[in-house]
Order: sequence, then C-alpha cells, then structure tokens
Amino acid sequence: MKKEIHPQYHPVVFVDPSVGAEFITRSTMKSSETRDIDGVKHFVVRMEISSASHPFYTGKRKFLDTAGRVERFRTKYKYKDTGTPE
Repeated sequence: MKKEIHPQYHPVVFVDPSVGAEFITRSTMKSSETRDIDGVKHFVVRMEISSASHPFYTGKRKFLDTAGRVERFRTKYKYKDTGTPE
C-alpha cells in the first residue's frame, strides 16, 4: 500500500436516537462529540435512520396497493389486458 494516501480510521459509535440503538465500529468519519467506551475515545456520529429503525429491517413495512394503481392506469389510458392501448 502507498503511504499517506489512505484515510485514517477511528473508533466510532453510530447512534440512532429514534430507537436508542448504538453501533460501535471503526470509520473515517469524525465528529466534535466523543465518548469513552471501555477506555477508548470514540467519535459519536448521529444518524436519522439505521437498520434498527428502518421499516424494511424491522418488518413494519407497508405494502402499497399496486393492483389498484395498475387498474387505474389501465382505465385512465384505456389499456387492454394485452398491455397495448386500444
């Protein structure tokens, strides 16, 4: 590896305040806020959404009424069932 071209990795704790989840890892991101965890200084990076709060990962996702949308589209543009306009 070439020297002095790679970013510095730092201990970081990613915090999702919406659910109170914290993820301890290493990253190139920094912040002005720090926290000591097990005697090691970690930068605190706050996130709006994470796997702990995202509907896809929590199983609380909403299904859209795609069949109704397709029918409205076909009615609006007078499409046959074959997919071609009349």
